[in-house]
Amino acid sequence: MSSFRKMRLVHIVLLSLLALVTWKVVAGEGQHPQSLDADIQSLKQDVLALNRDLFVLEEELLFPSSTQVAVFVSLDVGEFFALDSVQLKVNDKVVSNYLYTEREVQALHRGGVQRLYMGNLKAGEHELIAIYTGKGPHGRDYRRGATHVVRKGLGPKFVELKIVDNPSSEQPDFSIKEWE
Repeated sequence: MSSFRKMRLVHIVLLSLLALVTWKVVAGEGQHPQSLDADIQSLKQDVLALNRDLFVLEEELLFPSSTQVAVFVSLDVGEFFALDSVQLKVNDKVVSNYLYTEREVQALHRGGVQRLYMGNLKAGEHELIAIYTGKGPHGRDYRRGATHVVRKGLGPKFVELKIVDNPSSEQPDFSIKEWE
């Protein structure tokens, strides 16, 4: 049985137990309404805490740190490029397509960083290809790509797709940088 299915099974069992306990509390005789409300609130808090713990455990099972790869987008542009979308390929397989809204682009202009992709890669070399579309200099449609080979070892890997204005060439520069 896969880790994901085991996790789901544990989640279902815990919710079933909660339903059973709640039914017993509600069916209890001779209890005051105030103590019943307190019991129910306590159970709700326990379920919320358990749900948080299950979510963290599920994330660790789905994206273990030894194989985890996260790709982020940042930009420092304004004059030479207006971002519309980014497509990310890992080993010639499209893993993410993202179409930006005006608000998201404004947030990136203010220094925000967006997580474009999170997934698993085994140790070794992997080719990342980022394809950017938008409006380039003089309002023309613009489509550019950047390629980078990531050497994945043990532990998580963080990669940044960076778009910056280059005043000397009056063009945007697209780079892919690994975080240390």
